[in-house]
Amino acid sequence: MYQDSKNITLPTDPETIVWKYLDLSKFLDLLLSNKLFMSRSDKFEDQYEGTFSEPTFEEIKKISKNNPDFLHYYKQKRKNIVISSWHINEYESFAMWQIFTKNNEGIAIQSTVDRLQKALHVEQRVDQYIGEVNYIDYKKEFIPFEDQFFPFLFKRKSFQYEKEIRIITDVTPLNIEVNEGIKIHVDVEQLIEKIYIHPKSENWYKNLVLELMQKLNFKFDVEKSDLESDILI
Repeated sequence: MYQDSKNITLPTDPETIVWKYLDLSKFLDLLLSNKLFMSRSDKFEDQYEGTFSEPTFEEIKKISKNNPDFLHYYKQKRKNIVISSWHINEYESFAMWQIFTKNNEGIAIQSTVDRLQKALHVEQRVDQYIGEVNYIDYKKEFIPFEDQFFPFLFKRKSFQYEKEIRIITDVTPLNIEVNEGIKIHVDVEQLIEKIYIHPKSENWYKNLVLELMQKLNFKFDVEKSDLESDILI
């Protein structure tokens, strides 16, 4: 179930638009299972994911002198924190299409912060939190650690283009071994506001997506990305 946290920041407007870019197979898995895949935090491509900035690490080393288990606890924590990443943007992003889809095929889910929050209430096993990622200088800036999720809501400034908002969960209570990640229950109808088709996809691809929606009895609005609309002269 979605929970608020005073230490995790969100956009002030609940109608803030968010996006998730993914391939068709992952999109179909979401629709068929009514479950959202959450990646294990230490499996992300960025090796700094879930680690500390240099000033924070120096502070934690001081604490760890008298409590050696403190640092070990956070190293182990990375294996049980799972994350679903979304992109904050009023409009679709050409860069996100390029990064997260291949072969001129793929889907973009358009949603809002409010929809994300409501869609998570069907998952009762563990709590989920939503937070906006902070982009900082890891050599100079301190990451506060009042919150259990503190290292997972900070990234290096070189990733600012992602404008990321995260669904984040600690699956420790489930007492399971997390490999690449886990799936959590979501209300798909609530999660998805609109679907966009890859801007460079062929017409057959959009027709395929429309046919799949019809067979699965989903009535989402399906749009072809307008990044490749006709040039007006």
